[in-house]
Amino acid sequence: MDSLNSLIDGFGTALTPMNLLWAAIGVLLGTAIGVLPGIGPAMAVALLLPVTYGLEPTGAFIMFAGIYYGAMFGGSTTSILLNTPGESAAVVAAIEGNPMAKAGRGAQALAAAAIGHFAGGMIGTILLVVLAPTVAALAVDIGAPDYLALMVLAFIAVTSVLGSSRIRGLASLLIGLTIGLVGLDQMTGQQRLTFGSLQLADGVDVVIVAVGLFAIGEALWVAAHLRRTAGEAIPVGRPWLGRDDVKRTWKSWLRGPVIGFPFGAIPAGGAEIPTFLSYVTEKRLSKHKEQFGKGAIEGVAGPESAASASAAGTLVSMLTLGLPTTAVAAVMLAAFQQYGIQPGPLLFEREPDLVWGLIASLFVGMVLLLALNLPLAPVWAKLLRIPRPYLYAGILFFAAVGAYAVGGEALDLVILLVIGLIGLGMRRYGLPVLPAVIGVILGPAAEQQLRRALQISDGSVTGLVDTPFSVTVYAVVVILLAWPLLRKVIIRRGGTR
Repeated sequence: MDSLNSLIDGFGTALTPMNLLWAAIGVLLGTAIGVLPGIGPAMAVALLLPVTYGLEPTGAFIMFAGIYYGAMFGGSTTSILLNTPGESAAVVAAIEGNPMAKAGRGAQALAAAAIGHFAGGMIGTILLVVLAPTVAALAVDIGAPDYLALMVLAFIAVTSVLGSSRIRGLASLLIGLTIGLVGLDQMTGQQRLTFGSLQLADGVDVVIVAVGLFAIGEALWVAAHLRRTAGEAIPVGRPWLGRDDVKRTWKSWLRGPVIGFPFGAIPAGGAEIPTFLSYVTEKRLSKHKEQFGKGAIEGVAGPESAASASAAGTLVSMLTLGLPTTAVAAVMLAAFQQYGIQPGPLLFEREPDLVWGLIASLFVGMVLLLALNLPLAPVWAKLLRIPRPYLYAGILFFAAVGAYAVGGEALDLVILLVIGLIGLGMRRYGLPVLPAVIGVILGPAAEQQLRRALQISDGSVTGLVDTPFSVTVYAVVVILLAWPLLRKVIIRRGGTR
């Protein structure tokens, strides 16, 4: 009941004219940027992060939420029309969406994706309202060893799930942890990796790291590899669904959140795994299995609903525990820190107006997403014709202006370029970017929790595992690390029988 009252208050905040305007701007900007190939929600939020410096926190985060969901929808648009996913969560949409578009049913594919995002986002946000305050209340009793265990789990999970190998994931995490060490030691005041520069004594701003790794690194990589001319998008009219299409998709829209939300809420869950699981589930349950691979509408509706619900799931762990589970959540956590706000169990008590205004704005954003994007789908399709040189020159320009706006120092631009080149090198050698960003954000916090836990136990290592919660989390970590070996043993035994 308290959650419901708080949510009603949140709607009072979200429905003010200015906040409605920020939500609409966020949805439109997010969709417009998400439609462009190679630019996903994380890059969109990172690119626009410095732009919000002049806004008050509630308005800024309402706009970020709109950008998040808008960019996810935009990613599925380019995936369906151009067979080029705007972000990793939209990869599955291309499997069935692009064949539908080639068969002249692009409008139906876009409608199924848009309504899927709406349904998944609504159900996921309702679960967020129900679960987040409970998780926050339980998290208040979590101590330093427990937080350290959760952060170790996030580190291990994100390096195990993403990328082509664990070694590359760990290498990426190590890069992020190293960047996180730059600056003054919080306890001793000793300089670390500053190379005698006073400007580096405060560390490297997380915003510059996020913009460098995502925007600069991605822009350089994609600009170097994609063709110079714009892809020819399949023309599309106003999206609509017939009665038969609705009959085939309504169950898929409801099944997606059941798969997507839990994966979004766990460390390193994200939207990639649940979208594939949703696709496999829809293929098994469909009465039209012969159409899969040729343009089955269920293969668009289910995964898109799962992707949107997983986005709501990421906000549970980000708001209640301060743990980002996706790249976008990591960038949004950087935005919270930019305003001097630390997400965690006390956030709901200290910043109730901001939190519940943000959650209420998710509902508003979903309605705006559907209302604005269905009529504007032909317009978004035309954005795909922007020549690549102009597109990536614009991205580099806005990234540089944003980074300079952080501190007004020329050195920030040099750091941005260096981190952008690191991001380019990471993509060249197959290192996932997310572990590096999470390492930068959570590394200093993990170090602080480690020192606190050791101080409480007078330097005894057993103080790191002296609670049932921490022991349970480390057991999960061991399973994650041992699972590839266990799987090989199970397969060998199965083969010998």
